[in-house]
Amino acid sequence: MTSETPALDERTQKMRDALIKVKDPVLGRTLDDLKTLLEIAFEGETLKLRVAMSTPSDESRAALKARLEEVAKAEGAASLEIEWEVRVPTRITTGEDPLPDVKNVILVMSGKGGVGKSTVATNLALGLRKLGTRVGLFDADIYGPSLPTMFGIEGRPVSDDGKHILPLQRFGVKLMSVGFLLEHEKQAVIWRGPRLHGALKQLVEDVRWGALDFLVVDLPPGTGDVALSIAQKMRITGVVMVTTPQEVALQDVYKGVTLCQQLNMPILGVVENMSYFEDPAGNRHELFGSGGGEKIAEMCEAPLMAQVPIDQALREWGDKGTPVVQSAPDSPSGSALMKMVETLADTVAKLHFERGGGEKAPTTERRKHLPIMR
Repeated sequence: MTSETPALDERTQKMRDALIKVKDPVLGRTLDDLKTLLEIAFEGETLKLRVAMSTPSDESRAALKARLEEVAKAEGAASLEIEWEVRVPTRITTGEDPLPDVKNVILVMSGKGGVGKSTVATNLALGLRKLGTRVGLFDADIYGPSLPTMFGIEGRPVSDDGKHILPLQRFGVKLMSVGFLLEHEKQAVIWRGPRLHGALKQLVEDVRWGALDFLVVDLPPGTGDVALSIAQKMRITGVVMVTTPQEVALQDVYKGVTLCQQLNMPILGVVENMSYFEDPAGNRHELFGSGGGEKIAEMCEAPLMAQVPIDQALREWGDKGTPVVQSAPDSPSGSALMKMVETLADTVAKLHFERGGGEKAPTTERRKHLPIMR
């Protein structure tokens, strides 16, 4: 199909008038309002369309396609073919933003350690890549980098100009971690604050990420220096908050939520990891209690995007360096994590639209700076 828009014949115009009344399943507005029915033409009895969406979500695309097919066949088309154009919306950057070519920065965080942030971050990044977007993953856990293990990748980044570091890649995802810079995987990072900030600054500013639709940042536990530095260095699209069900985890996660609220960083959704275990007979066991994810989601006023079960496949494939959404997407944990990915993609599109619509989101309020206790 061409990009030209010639005058439509009566039959095609009638079809177009019917189709533009269909609502986008994510944004809740008609294709006419959104101007996303880009082309329409008949080839015999087959109707061909080019349609734009602001989310790469397969589920949302399938929902829109089903509705368009229903209308098209009611109007006399024998079959329907759709060419999709995904327009991932972008944050507004400032002149000081170190990542001007990155459309969205997604933080994966929790005030609690050991809840599975790295598992969520790696599978989120790879899931977004599987949806066809350009993705980078930055392991910001300076003292406990796990990205090299979870992506099964070794090697040292290089520079082709003596100024910028080129990220490593696997499965089409651009990767950067302090773990790539250590002499061996068991080496401890023993750095005080100034050196930590210097390393973090270099890993953010000196890496040539290139044009990305999403940069996923795996933050360390807590609400300390790294989280504050990342949040105040660049404009954040939003945060995925990770928890487990039990109360002892929630008390720390609440602190992470409070940090986001004080820094005006929107929480896109909550992931409850280790949510339950299903035995071979199909009985569900909530080993760590229940309701934790719902409590955090209620406090955040954000959706509970996924409840990830305790699943042997998730642990095995993570240890083997192939995240479960790549290796076993139909497993219980793989399905839950892909649901998270689809929901996040839709949520980002809706967030940008509600802030102002279109591919550009308006500037959010100026980032607050918290007092630092010394």
